[in-house]
Amino acid sequence: MADNARAKRLADLIREVVAQKLQRGIKDPRLGSHVTITDTRVTGDLREATVFYTVYGDDEERAAAAAGLESAKGVLRSEVGRAAGVKFTPTLTFVADALPDNARAIEDLLDRARASDAKVREASAGADFAGGADPYRKPETEDDAADAADAADGTAGKDGDASS
Repeated sequence: MADNARAKRLADLIREVVAQKLQRGIKDPRLGSHVTITDTRVTGDLREATVFYTVYGDDEERAAAAAGLESAKGVLRSEVGRAAGVKFTPTLTFVADALPDNARAIEDLLDRARASDAKVREASAGADFAGGADPYRKPETEDDAADAADAADGTAGKDGDASS
C-alpha cells in the first residue's frame, strides 16, 4: 500500500493533467471552457481516482458535460498514465462536485437569517426594557433593606415587628 504523500502527489498530477487535456486536447463541444476540475482523490492502493468537477451552466449543460467526460475517460486515462509513469494507471471516475449547490444553499440560509435579524431589530427599535433599564431590584432606603432581609429570614410578623 502506498503512503498518503504519494497518493496526494498522484492526485495533484491527475488533476493537472486532466484539466490541461480538457482545456487543450479534447475537441468535444460538450466539454467546453465551462468544465472545471475542482478536486481529485486517489485510493491508498493507487488503483482508483475520483475526479470532482463543476459545470458552469444549467442542468442540460451539466448532463452533456457528464456524458462528454464519460466518453473521454479512456483518452484522459492514457494521458494520465503517460504523465505519471506509474506501473498501473488508476481508473478515473468523474463525479459532479456538490460544492456550488451547497454554497448556494448556505447563502440562502444566511440571507434568511439576515432578514430575520432585521425584523427583530425593527421590532425592538422603540421598545423599553421590561423591568426598567436596570433589571435588578435595589432597596431604596436602609429601612427597605432591613425589611427585605427580615422577609428573607422569615422573622417579620404580620405588623412588621419581629416575633419571638
